[in-house]
Amino acid sequence: MDSYLSNNHNSSNNFAVAPVLIIGDTSEARARACSTVALSGLRTAGAVGVAEAEERILSQVSASALWIEIEAADPRLDIVLSRVASDISHQRYRAVLSVRSDILESVEAHALDSNIDIIVDANQSERAAALGIAVAAIGVHTVNEASGDKSAVRLRQLSDEVSRIAATLARLSTGPGEIVRRPQADTSADVPEISLDTVRGVIRARRLRSRFFREDLFADPAWDMLLDLLQAEITKLRVPVSSLCIAAAVPATTALRWLKTMVEEGIFSRQADPHDGRRVFVELAPDTSYALRRYFAEVGKISAI
Repeated sequence: MDSYLSNNHNSSNNFAVAPVLIIGDTSEARARACSTVALSGLRTAGAVGVAEAEERILSQVSASALWIEIEAADPRLDIVLSRVASDISHQRYRAVLSVRSDILESVEAHALDSNIDIIVDANQSERAAALGIAVAAIGVHTVNEASGDKSAVRLRQLSDEVSRIAATLARLSTGPGEIVRRPQADTSADVPEISLDTVRGVIRARRLRSRFFREDLFADPAWDMLLDLLQAEITKLRVPVSSLCIAAAVPATTALRWLKTMVEEGIFSRQADPHDGRRVFVELAPDTSYALRRYFAEVGKISAI
């Protein structure tokens, strides 16, 4: 049916915000997701396992969002996520996928090719924010204005708050795109040769700062990922999404958002792992590689003065 997992704005319903459908691979995962939904002031449409997920998505009449909580790698999850990604592309609903960092590799194929918001090792505030943004994005802030019911008032206040949070984070999210947008490279010149030791020296120097200062003072995930991919390009190694998130030296959830932005901007390119459909490799786009090599060449000239 076309209306599944869509919002129900029936004016006779005081709860115009549809409930959240939960998918979890264990009872503990489902309980944790239910707690997040409850703390956000929303209702739960139900909580099912991965095996029942597709059937439940089809039968669910209305939901404001889909929350997927995963504790272990599961081959069946890829089928569910492919279905969810397709639904999101048709704007049928929004979804949040919560995973642990040690199983990020098993879902990384979906980190860059869909609007599934992936959060990794997230705390309660991060979880609530992700859910609030998903709910607000689907346009659920219509509440029956004629109702004086306290629950309706609470939902209206909640929707106003998540809309504010979503707007704030949307403004913040433009930062990566603005910072990393590159000029058009002049590819008519020769591509400079870059020493692997030079790149590794810069990476080591950046890591050394954390011995003397708080690491968050120098967080620059875009540059750290650029350096890591240049190092991999020189050594002819392939870098999966999960490894690049570690190289970013920021929380994995933050690294994923930066990574998605840089892929969308054409700064990085993605390559599917031919041996494992769940994995994705990331590499520098040709223009990015050229710009980085020119940068190091120019820095070398300054150092020689």
